[in-house]
Amino acid sequence: QDLTLPPLVTQGFTPPLRLADFRIAAFDMDSTLINIECIDEIAAAAGRKAEVAAITEAAMRGEITDFKDSLRRRLALLKGVPKSALEQVLTERLQFNPGARALCAALKAAGLKLLLVSGGFTFFTRFVAAELGMDYVRSNELEFDAAGTLTGGLVMQPWGEICDGEEKRRMLLACCAEIGADASTQAIAVGDGANDLPMMGAAALSVAYCA
Repeated sequence: QDLTLPPLVTQGFTPPLRLADFRIAAFDMDSTLINIECIDEIAAAAGRKAEVAAITEAAMRGEITDFKDSLRRRLALLKGVPKSALEQVLTERLQFNPGARALCAALKAAGLKLLLVSGGFTFFTRFVAAELGMDYVRSNELEFDAAGTLTGGLVMQPWGEICDGEEKRRMLLACCAEIGADASTQAIAVGDGANDLPMMGAAALSVAYCA
């Protein structure tokens, strides 16, 4: 794979023209690799889609600067939603955006590692990561009660509770360190919202997808 990139300069660095000169590509998930915002579709099952979607949109536009707060507010509105509603979103609503599979396959063929970093949920990222052959994944773990319904909270993970913009950036840099890559010259970051800007700022090449 020897794809030619358009001439551009990012932070004073001219990216290499060969895709194989990059080492890693980091992707947001919702509305980037897939066609939906999963949290909005879960909210539809609770009859709260308009309310939750309005918060999601404001957060993605950067109007709500505290992503963690915006996520907690949305999750609180989803308390009591059954796991079956999430399964329905996964099987009936989630679709890959045009070219997502082909792009990831081309990147892997060129020797790049793939990172999925999402402010969304492991319930969906596990499926997306498996389908696209992701090497690394970071996302939020929804908490369910004994009856299998959402509590409105998240499960604390070894790295923390919420994958926000700074965690996306930290994860990209950590993965670069693990493979011996320099993010500022060998990383690509793809996203659509304000919470993707930190990792995009750390990467050599940033792609705003329908931002």
